Amino acid sequence: MDITNSAAAQAAAPLTLALVVASDRAGRFAPVIADWFRIRVAERPDFELTVLDLAETTLPTSLSYDPDPGVRAELARVTPVLEAADAYVVLTPEYNHSFPASLKNLIDRHYTEWRAKPVGFVSYGGISGGIRAVEQLRQIYAEMHAVTVRDGVVLPNAHGQFDEDGLLKDPTGPEAGAKLMLDQLAWWGHALKDAKAVRPYAA
Repeated sequence: MDITNSAAAQAAAPLTLALVVASDRAGRFAPVIADWFRIRVAERPDFELTVLDLAETTLPTSLSYDPDPGVRAELARVTPVLEAADAYVVLTPEYNHSFPASLKNLIDRHYTEWRAKPVGFVSYGGISGGIRAVEQLRQIYAEMHAVTVRDGVVLPNAHGQFDEDGLLKDPTGPEAGAKLMLDQLAWWGHALKDAKAVRPYAA
């Protein structure tokens, strides 16, 4: 076996990137931002995007080690998306200085799926742009043995940043942030995937 060629082929293969849309609030603004971000990812050959929209899931907030058949069926739809991902981007609003309960519920129901994988953030909200929610999520993902990348996309007063067609009025800052974040996710995604191929992650 030619190890050099095998490693080169693996490095050239696109990473599976899961976009987790955290908001499930009625009338949410998340789909506008998600559509914008999907276009950014589509421009890059180093990622294949999957989307997990928590507004389209029916996971109850009560946790159980022995979930009923309905919960098992929903997990059978949701969990493989997280398991198959090499990297994640969490798109989250900020509610009362924190992130939505729907996202915490998703995280709490999964553990090994996040392990030794990178996570980036696209956040939005009022004047803070969701950064307080992201700072809390960094602590939680550290507990999940995930690696959060430094740069991301922050959209303060997000409603006012997009026009009626869902386009950013001034894309300069958000597009630069998205590029930096995706570059870092690609580096960490390949580095961690390669490392796990050599030896299992010790948790």
